[in-house]
Amino acid sequence: MKTIEIKGTQRADISKQEVKVLRDNGKVPCVLYGGEDQIHFSVLAFDFRDLIYTPQVHMVDLDVDGKKYLATLQDIQFHPITDAIRHVDFLLVIKDKPVTMSIPVKFTGASEGVKMGGKLVMKMRRVKVKASPDVMPDFIPVDISTMKIGGNIRVRDLNAANVTFLDSPNNVVVSVRMTRNVAAETATAGK
Repeated sequence: MKTIEIKGTQRADISKQEVKVLRDNGKVPCVLYGGEDQIHFSVLAFDFRDLIYTPQVHMVDLDVDGKKYLATLQDIQFHPITDAIRHVDFLLVIKDKPVTMSIPVKFTGASEGVKMGGKLVMKMRRVKVKASPDVMPDFIPVDISTMKIGGNIRVRDLNAANVTFLDSPNNVVVSVRMTRNVAAETATAGK
């Protein structure tokens, strides 16, 4: 899995006044948890652009005042009106401990049902998986080339080595729906 480096500065004070000053200066208050102690730090809001505003998933190499940590983005809070980043939570990654992440689904192939006039409906763009950090995939491949009209692929149909899927096995990832044109052609052909 790809990693992104983010540099932060440890916060001495975690009061509301300090948080307001940080946000006014274009910084985002952050927390790293999962270790012995929580680490409170701040990062420039601009530094999150390649981590948050992308469809890809990354591990994060955190550099907090010279100390390095490997982490994952756990939670992010946005301002309800301006969509500015308000707060970010990171989870410390421990080498032998499995990590839970939402991984994007990548569709490959051309569906038979779509070629016959059906419509491809993507129900899930990401699936929640649990895996060791060293084998965490960048994406989950889904081959849709054999899908016909009315067909679907569920979470239980997905395959990835050394990965446990945490979403319900019955959740539909992608389906091919019959369009009105195909339904009308089928009805006239049947008469």
